[in-house]
Amino acid sequence: MSGAAFAFLLAGVLLNAAAQLFLKAGTNATGVISFGASDGLATLLRLATVPPILAGLACYAVSVVVWILGLSRVPVSVAYPMLSLGYVVNAFAAQFLFGDSVTLQRWIGIGFIVLGVIVVARSA
Repeated sequence: MSGAAFAFLLAGVLLNAAAQLFLKAGTNATGVISFGASDGLATLLRLATVPPILAGLACYAVSVVVWILGLSRVPVSVAYPMLSLGYVVNAFAAQFLFGDSVTLQRWIGIGFIVLGVIVVARSA
């Protein structure tokens, strides 16, 4: 895998992870969100004014473009498993930013994910 391909894929993963973190920050600010027949549109309009949610959606939009650039350089069977690295990024970030409890069992599972991504990436 070329350096450029890896950079695009990694940027896509990081942007995707950032999108999740922004969306979580937005839901922390708004509280529990519910959609009903009578207030669905009002809820969507309210969410459209929450800066972290808008930032998350923007990260998703940019990540799609970057991901397409990466996919044009490597097989999808190599690229797609790289998205799993988002689990690692989000576990660290959620623990630090939101105080999420990440247990030893979760870290072990995340370790297996990292090993799997390494095996797949080296096969390219």
